[in-house]
Amino acid sequence: MRQVDAVQSWRRKYELEDAWGILTSVDVHDCEPHLIRDEETVKRYAVELCEKIEMKRFGETVVVDFGEDERVSGFSLVQLIETSLVSGHFANQSNNAHIDVFSCKFYEPNDVANFTREFFGGRNYTLNVTLRK
Repeated sequence: MRQVDAVQSWRRKYELEDAWGILTSVDVHDCEPHLIRDEETVKRYAVELCEKIEMKRFGETVVVDFGEDERVSGFSLVQLIETSLVSGHFANQSNNAHIDVFSCKFYEPNDVANFTREFFGGRNYTLNVTLRK
């Protein structure tokens, strides 16, 4: 299957496999440092992403800056959604954003990847999608 075919058929695969949920993991590389190091920007990202993929947020976004090892230090976020959650970590040393979205309601994985790359000014991204049964 061509990559374009795979990309265009996530909804079809979700429906054909009678998936219970969908997990999207996105690694966005070389983000703008000032964006991933700003707590309010990270919180705004969670709110806007949920709006983009039409997920209803449950509670406030939690953002914590931690990590003793310089390689992994940076903000982590958790945003509960009615159908599961959005989580992420922003690594200061690499300027990469690592985002996971899990939901039992379908959303378009490519929307998550493209929105995240654009929001944080990333150079490119790696996308992995898993259908949950």
